[in-house]
Amino acid sequence: MTRIFTVSAIALIASLSAAQARTEIQWWHAMGGELGEKLETIATAFNESQSDYTVIPAYKGTYPETMTAAIAAFRANQQPAIVQVFEVGTGTMMAAEGAIVPVYKLMQDAGEAFDPSAYLPAVVGYYTDTQGNMLSLPFNSSTPILYYNKDLFEKAGLDRDTPPKTWSDVEEFSNKIKESGAASCGFTTGWVSWIQTENLSAWHNQPIGTEQNGFGGTAARLSLNGPVQVKHWGNLKRWADEGIFKYGGPVGGNDAAPMFYSQECAMFMASSASRAGVVANATNFELGFGMLPYYADVEGAPQNSIIGGATLWVLSGRPEAEYPGVAKFFTYLTSPEVQAQWHQDTGYLPITQAAYELSQEQGYYTENPGSDVSIEQITLNEPTENSKGLRFGNYVQIRGVIDEEFEQMLSGSKDAQGALDAVVARGNALLEEFQAQNQ
Repeated sequence: MTRIFTVSAIALIASLSAAQARTEIQWWHAMGGELGEKLETIATAFNESQSDYTVIPAYKGTYPETMTAAIAAFRANQQPAIVQVFEVGTGTMMAAEGAIVPVYKLMQDAGEAFDPSAYLPAVVGYYTDTQGNMLSLPFNSSTPILYYNKDLFEKAGLDRDTPPKTWSDVEEFSNKIKESGAASCGFTTGWVSWIQTENLSAWHNQPIGTEQNGFGGTAARLSLNGPVQVKHWGNLKRWADEGIFKYGGPVGGNDAAPMFYSQECAMFMASSASRAGVVANATNFELGFGMLPYYADVEGAPQNSIIGGATLWVLSGRPEAEYPGVAKFFTYLTSPEVQAQWHQDTGYLPITQAAYELSQEQGYYTENPGSDVSIEQITLNEPTENSKGLRFGNYVQIRGVIDEEFEQMLSGSKDAQGALDAVVARGNALLEEFQAQNQ
C-alpha cells in the first residue's frame, strides 16, 4: 500500500509540476454570452494544442469598460498581456506610449511568421501606422450591411430578390412598402455614428477629418459637416418626418432590431456580425441581404465600407516569458482554419484572404446566401485616405456627441447643417484636449 501511495503521489507531483511549467497568459476581452463562449472555445483549443502556455480569457464588460479596466490595471502594474479594444479606441491605445508592444515587433522578436499582406486590405489598413506597421492583431472585424424582409417586399409589389442599391431606391421602396400597407416603416438602422455617418462617408469617399482621418497624427480635426453628410442627415430627418424611417436610438440603436424582427420596418442596416442574431430572430419571414445604399450622384461611390469590431493589443510590462506565448497564440488565432470557423460561427469578417478562400472551398457561402455581402462590400475597391478608417483620440466621447446632435436634428431644434457643425465644433474641442494631453 505504501509503495502504491508513493508512486501515485509521485505521479500527482509530476502532473502538477507539468501544469505549473506552463506560462499563463491573461486575455481580457469584451465578449459576453454566446460570443464569449466561442472565444473561450478558441482559447481552450489553443491550450490543448501545446504544453507550454495557457491562455486565460477574462470577460471585463463592454468595450469601453474593458479598455478603461486595462488602462487602470496598467497604472497599477496589474495589466494583462492581451486586451481586446474596439476600433475607435485605436487612437487612445496608440497614444499610450510605452504601454503597448506593437504586434509586428512582437511577432518579429518571437520569430513567428507574420505577413500583413495576408490580411484583407480594409482590415489591416485600419490598424497600421503611417509606415505600414501593424500595431494590433485584428480579431473580430465587421462592417455594416443591409438586411431586408423578402416577404414584405413581395407584399409591396417589389422584387423579393432585389435589395435597394441607391438611397433613391431606399426612398422609393420605403414609400411603396408604407403605402401598400405591407409595413408601417420602410427602414431603420443601428449606429447612426458608425453606419450613417462614418461608413456613409467612406462609402462615398468623403473625409470625416483632416490628417487622413486622423491617421496622420493628433493634430487632426473633424470635417464631417460636408455636403454629402449634410444631405444625408437632412434626408434622414425628412424621411423620419414622413414616417418611412424610424430612429432606433443612440449608441448601437437597440430599438432598431426589434422593429425589424416584428416586421414593423422592412429594412434594417446593422453590423455583419449581427447576422447570427438576425437569422435567429427572423423566423417568421425570409431574410435578404444587400450592400449599403449609396447616392448615385456622388462621384466615386460606392467606394468601400469600413470596419467595426476590435483588435487584440499586447501590453508591455509583463514577464518576458509570456511574450513568445502571446506570439504563438496569435499565429494560432490567425490560422485559416480558426479564422474561417470564427467567421462562419459569428458573422465577423474572415480577416485573412486564406480564411475567406477556405470558407469558399467549404461551401459556406453557397449554403448561406448573402453571407459574403460584407466581404464583397469592404473589398469593393482599394481603400483610400477617406475610406481606410479613422483614428481620433477621445472618439468614444465624440460618438456620443454625434448621437446627441442627431437627436437635436430629429427634434427640430437644429437643421442638418447646424447639427453637423455642432458635432465638428464639440468634437474638435475633444480632439484639442486629447492632443494637449498627448503631445
